[in-house]
Amino acid sequence: MSTRYLLEIACNSATSAVAAQEGGADRVELFENLEHGGTTPSMGTIAVARDRLRIPLFVLIRPRPGDFLYSELEAEIMLRDIEQCRQRGCDGVVIGALTADAEIDMALCRQMVAAAGPLGITFHRAFDATGDLSNALDQVIALGAHRILSSGGCTSAVDGSPVLASLVAKAGSDITLMAGAGLNAGNIGDVARRSGCRELHASAKSVRHSMMRHQNPALIGLENDWVQSDAGTIAELRRALDRASI
Repeated sequence: MSTRYLLEIACNSATSAVAAQEGGADRVELFENLEHGGTTPSMGTIAVARDRLRIPLFVLIRPRPGDFLYSELEAEIMLRDIEQCRQRGCDGVVIGALTADAEIDMALCRQMVAAAGPLGITFHRAFDATGDLSNALDQVIALGAHRILSSGGCTSAVDGSPVLASLVAKAGSDITLMAGAGLNAGNIGDVARRSGCRELHASAKSVRHSMMRHQNPALIGLENDWVQSDAGTIAELRRALDRASI
């Protein structure tokens, strides 16, 4: 019998996290600033999500957009955010840091893993920005992380499926590879089969339109539409993965 695929939803708000749970997600990755690749959410967002969710909650630890080469000040911020996640009862954190030569910053990442203690550890797509994915895989395994979110170094996991398959084969039982980037109900099952990844990651986002009856034309872009995860779209992803499991 096939093992059921795990579906993680990337959620840019507590509202998105609740929608993920309603749609049948197995786990939430919580963050803010989706348009900039995600940053650490506010403590209020984390607290409300933790109160509302029955499924595992992982929090992205990333102090700013841009690259993954961090200053001492940014490192201190990340370590404190991890501490706050532990105190608020989160199930895991999503971390990553690189050196200027695009290798895993082992010293900083070890500090983050130590700060996380018993929490689950996902290494995020900083992995895809490294210069050598095979070497980076060995490094992340050495850190003791539980999984790596990856598109196989490509724009999407669809294009990166062959690379992901080779990483899955190399990793064996040492770490889990989770495919993410560009996944939807039409391709997620195929990516699961081709990559060999048992965990899949998608945002399932949709546009939400403002209900404001008055909008200042001078502020268009500041006070109208936004995006969030959609429970119906997530349910479609869940059904597509369940079909792929048969």
